[in-house]
Amino acid sequence: MAAVVVFFVCLAIFFVFTVSVVLSWGLLAVVPLLLSVVSVLLLYRRSPAGKRVCVLVLGDIGRSPRMQYHAISLAKEGFQVDLVGFSGSKPHQGVLDNERISQHFLPEPPTFPKVLPRFLHYILKAVFQSVQLLAVLLIQTDKPAYLLVQNPPAIPTLAIAWLVCLLRGTRFLIDWHNYGYTILGLALSAKHPLLKFSKWYEGFFGALSNGNLCVTNAMRKDLLSMWGIKAVTMYDRPPLIFRSIGTEEQHELFCRLRTEYPVFGSRSGDSGKTAFTEKTQDGTIRQLVDRPALLVSSTSWTEDEDFSILLNALEVYEKSASEEGCQLPNLICAITGKGPQKEYYQGLISKKNFQHVQICTPWLAAEDYPKLLGSADLGVCLHYSSSGLDLPMKVVDMFGCGLPVCAIHFNCLHELVKHEENGLVFNNDQELAKQIQELLAGFPKTQDKLKTFRDNLQSFQSLRWDQCWKDNVLPLLKS
Repeated sequence: MAAVVVFFVCLAIFFVFTVSVVLSWGLLAVVPLLLSVVSVLLLYRRSPAGKRVCVLVLGDIGRSPRMQYHAISLAKEGFQVDLVGFSGSKPHQGVLDNERISQHFLPEPPTFPKVLPRFLHYILKAVFQSVQLLAVLLIQTDKPAYLLVQNPPAIPTLAIAWLVCLLRGTRFLIDWHNYGYTILGLALSAKHPLLKFSKWYEGFFGALSNGNLCVTNAMRKDLLSMWGIKAVTMYDRPPLIFRSIGTEEQHELFCRLRTEYPVFGSRSGDSGKTAFTEKTQDGTIRQLVDRPALLVSSTSWTEDEDFSILLNALEVYEKSASEEGCQLPNLICAITGKGPQKEYYQGLISKKNFQHVQICTPWLAAEDYPKLLGSADLGVCLHYSSSGLDLPMKVVDMFGCGLPVCAIHFNCLHELVKHEENGLVFNNDQELAKQIQELLAGFPKTQDKLKTFRDNLQSFQSLRWDQCWKDNVLPLLKS
């Protein structure tokens, strides 16, 4: 840290002195000073980094599971880890409890006047974040051997990360989750100058990296063909906290959740019962024979995840479940997540007069989310990739818990969801409604197709994050 302070003090002195010399003696006298600055930079680059990695995500650390898993895996390998990002949601307990991991929080950008054009908002926000990133990466953290950056967001992250690596003699690694320019394309036309700049910028600075990871083989091929970037595919894999859980754990979870979310409680008000389980007189826990089915979905409540598809499918389910002689169970639907459209859809949900479908929108503690997935009967994924090249991590988590999934189709989804093997793929709300009814007909007595999917997921559950990380990421740190 002392070296960093000295570095910036020297730069400040050189800057002030250079300005005065230029004004009095002319440009030629500045050359020795510029050489001195370069010398300081070179000395700074040569200072030892030690076994240290900086993991950077320009987002909420607690809502960036893959980068948290990177940090935990790095710490297990003996690295000191500086995890940089925004505060907000509670991070993984493995991050909080690890003495090798230090968190460094970035301040949120200020609110700029609404009268300013949107384009100017982008520029001011990028400038603010650039200054904050430089301050944290150059002053608050010690020199790392590697800087691992999540992309997107690309602006200003990639440029600042590259500059910091240049100044500190650090190796620049990028973990490509998606493309920033394709996300921007959801709000801008294809011919918009900002979109064109964003694509150029992402490719230019991406190509300056020393190593790259990506989440699908399709993205690996696309990076190579579009920008000449060679990447290693590191599929998202669930850590061991995502697993199937027994009836007793389910009962304990539902008993806790029912205090805040009544749909998980028994309609009779019996303290020994939940909507799904009961405690018998001899103290054993068992599932109710007439229990409802539990459907879970996790959404970011944004434009690239159209919740209306699921809501429309549930309306069809409600209508079918109301028909005489129908074999469909009552359905409890838990939709987790935070996002800008959540309140809007909560308003729509509150207006529904469903008799056979109950919907709740909980925000769960990090340790409870895997348990909810492990207790569920069916998962639904509404994630639609802006690039068509990334895979939904929520499905990875569901599969880790042995939970079959209905997922909306996009280009490379087949790398994860195998239709009619470990789940089903749909294109619209009508197809989703049909799939939910087919899978839940006769539930809970009849679960033949769900059981087949669960059996087929056992091989997926056997390969976890730790082993995948050692096979694909660790070699990058030894090259």
